[in-house]
Amino acid sequence: MTTVDIPLRWLDDAAPDLTLGGVTCGVPLVAGAVTDPGRLAVLNEAGNTVPAQTWPLATWPDGSVKWAGIALAADHEPANGYRVVNAANTSDAAFASASTAVSHPSGTIDSGAAQSQHARPRVTVTADAAGTAHTGLTVDTGACRVLIPGTGPDLIGSIEIQGTEVASSGRLVSSRQSRPEPAAPDRIEATGHVTGRAVEQAGPLRAVVRLTGIHRDTTGREWLPFTVRLIFAAGAPTFRLVHSFVWDGDPERDFLTSLGLAFTVPLRAAPHDRHVRIAGAEGGFLREAVRGLTGLRRDPGPEVRAAQLDGRATPPPPEWAADVERLSKWIPTWADYSLRQLNANGFTLHKRTTADRPWIDIAQGTRSDGLAYLGDPSGGLAVGLTGFWQSHPTGLDIRSADTEAATLTSWLWSPDAAPMDLRFYHDGLGQEDYADQLDALEITYEDYEPGFGTAHGIGRTHELTVTPFAATPPVEELARIARGTAVRPQLVPAPEALHAARVLGDWDLPDRTGGRAALEDRLDFLLDFYVDQVDQRSWYGFWNFGDVMHAYDADRHTWRYDIGGYAWDNSELSPDLWLWTSFLRTGRADVFRLAERMTRHTGDVDVYHAGPWRGLGTRHNVQHWGCSAKQLRISTPAYRRCHYFLTGDEHTRDLMLELRDSDATFLALDPTRKVRADAATYKPERRALAVGLGTDWSALAATWLADWEITGNEHSLDRLIGTMRDIGSLPRGFFTGEALYDLDTGRFDTARDRVNVSHLSAVFGLVEVCSELVALIDAGQVDAPGFREAWLQYCRLYLASPEEQRAELGEAPSGIHLEQAHSRLTAYAADRTGSATLADHAWRAYFAGGEFMGEEAFQAVRILPPHVLSPVDEARTLSTNDAAQCGLATIQNLALIGHRLAESG
Repeated sequence: MTTVDIPLRWLDDAAPDLTLGGVTCGVPLVAGAVTDPGRLAVLNEAGNTVPAQTWPLATWPDGSVKWAGIALAADHEPANGYRVVNAANTSDAAFASASTAVSHPSGTIDSGAAQSQHARPRVTVTADAAGTAHTGLTVDTGACRVLIPGTGPDLIGSIEIQGTEVASSGRLVSSRQSRPEPAAPDRIEATGHVTGRAVEQAGPLRAVVRLTGIHRDTTGREWLPFTVRLIFAAGAPTFRLVHSFVWDGDPERDFLTSLGLAFTVPLRAAPHDRHVRIAGAEGGFLREAVRGLTGLRRDPGPEVRAAQLDGRATPPPPEWAADVERLSKWIPTWADYSLRQLNANGFTLHKRTTADRPWIDIAQGTRSDGLAYLGDPSGGLAVGLTGFWQSHPTGLDIRSADTEAATLTSWLWSPDAAPMDLRFYHDGLGQEDYADQLDALEITYEDYEPGFGTAHGIGRTHELTVTPFAATPPVEELARIARGTAVRPQLVPAPEALHAARVLGDWDLPDRTGGRAALEDRLDFLLDFYVDQVDQRSWYGFWNFGDVMHAYDADRHTWRYDIGGYAWDNSELSPDLWLWTSFLRTGRADVFRLAERMTRHTGDVDVYHAGPWRGLGTRHNVQHWGCSAKQLRISTPAYRRCHYFLTGDEHTRDLMLELRDSDATFLALDPTRKVRADAATYKPERRALAVGLGTDWSALAATWLADWEITGNEHSLDRLIGTMRDIGSLPRGFFTGEALYDLDTGRFDTARDRVNVSHLSAVFGLVEVCSELVALIDAGQVDAPGFREAWLQYCRLYLASPEEQRAELGEAPSGIHLEQAHSRLTAYAADRTGSATLADHAWRAYFAGGEFMGEEAFQAVRILPPHVLSPVDEARTLSTNDAAQCGLATIQNLALIGHRLAESG
């Protein structure tokens, strides 16, 4: 038996004060080490086994587990660290397992779970009655019970704690109007209706229920399809709610005016014992009662005042001092509370007595932590939204708190914000044909085409926490939950363990000896700079949070937010891969969270999930959806796999698996239609689709690889290995540039014999996916004759001299560019062949610099008002193209040819 011993650390290097709804992570395993994830166990720092649920996230071609999901319950004090080991090596087999098989496109997962041998809290999922489509489910975590109806308007029917219902009718609500001006008179309300449900995991320590549905408005229209996952952990009253939706409207007439999650909260106590708690900034909270007893002209007594502020039942009113009981009828009740976070730097908080009375200002602040609680001594509910202020315009509402059935709503798009306007930002500027569009590209770098700048089909994901209470909790407890919602505790394998598993590309651990220190300083500078830029440049907002900008304008001291294709980056030249690879080797929490936010954004917003371009992503633009270049190079799972493997996140898995048939997109849209030489005559033919061997095939290969390793889909395996063999059979291999693809057979025409190179071919994940595929060939797990040699040839010759290229290819290819980025290809060839000459050549190409990068790219300069709106740092010659590719080249060159750094001069 292969020994498994994988250390897990908390992302922030310290055990959290609570884990809310448990914790889930992924761990890598070497090929052949584990065939049954149920034979893994988790030990705490004392060496004692803690209950864990395990399941496969991905498998190696030989059927062994490549990545295992690990879930811990919430009933124990978090340890400072853990280890994942072979269960047979532990003295106490107190573990639980869940074997998982995925079936798509339905998304249903059947889970079989083994029980822990010890009496521990479990999460159970039971149906009220078997065999009917409308059967309700009851999820019991041991700390709360949640009823999930089969279909209809309620996501959640009721939430009980200690036998008392504290919330009901949890539902999605929205509204729209037909014009962009605020408060148009035709605003129409809608409610989300659940139409499908699947139990993806059923315990014993983690349960996941997936709900799908669509919003129905009062006119009968259906739109905004959604997916909601309810994620429960044994022993936890808190559960997570992950909400994703697809915007499928008409940008010219559909203006979303609100989107939120609302619960009904029963209130049984008198108004003075009904408690309102709303999070402000930096851990602060509003603490009030619906009818306040503090600050009055007559003092009811210190015990009464203290009880109300603490959230306890006040002493019986006859015991109140100063005749306050009799006079209390003159104290107003405050029925409604509203917090609005309409931008990243300011919130307002108001309350009112009734709907026909004015709002009274409570306070203003900066960045709310985004959690609200409503309840009384018999129980209550708290709901928090992750990324609350960063994803503005958001809001929190309490309504009808003076009745027995109040409403608590977390707004993902505030009803008081300007309507969501997704129209394209200009009128086309007279660009009538491809010639005009290419001409305009020369000045603004914007690839415009009429009708292509549509948001129809893009998506967005939010994560919320829902916590029921048997009584109003101390405000310190709510502050802890708000912290855990804003920054979710996360376990991750130690960088050393990730490196030892040899997964996810070529990288090594930081090493600051000798000349490496200067390059490590470069890597640190780039990471620090982008982490800081997010806040300095306020890269926040509902559709923007998670992305970074593409290029910089040193004259205005701002990123080129308003210039065509220079604005939002949309994964251009793989910043996603740079951030994730940087995290793998450093374990930095700030880098993980930047990468995670980017995965959420680029996977949802920059990719079409519905409509004619389903499965394609959008190149960089002033608006994320604005560019007419709809391509697989943006939607590629190469940018999502790290997040899924490290977290087990089901939505990220969905984003990758929904692309399994993305080869069909070449029938719908030719990605090179504007620039191909035969544009006038080329028509997509099902049996001869022009597919680039760089940006196109790398995305297809990453898609097929992800589908195969996650689900075992033989269709994807066939296409992956078949096209690998075909590339190996092409006379010029990867230098062919583009091959003709038969959609029905999943094969390339291997007769094409030409040389055609693009400088972009290798910078959208091709390097990383080929490294993994060659490693599978080397391990004897994939049989693809000629592929390894074709990739090695491309790596060896791309930066070779024209004479060397002509000698082997018959001609010297044009289009050679991005030398620093491609130095990592030469480094790969040097490593594979043991050539010191190639290694030194790679380092020379690396130090020649990036596309625009000079020494100023590594020097942050502080710019002060009045030249800018507020103080900012700039690196004048830095672009995200260079940052991402310099980062990847530095990491991979150090890993592959770091030993030649001194010799390269």
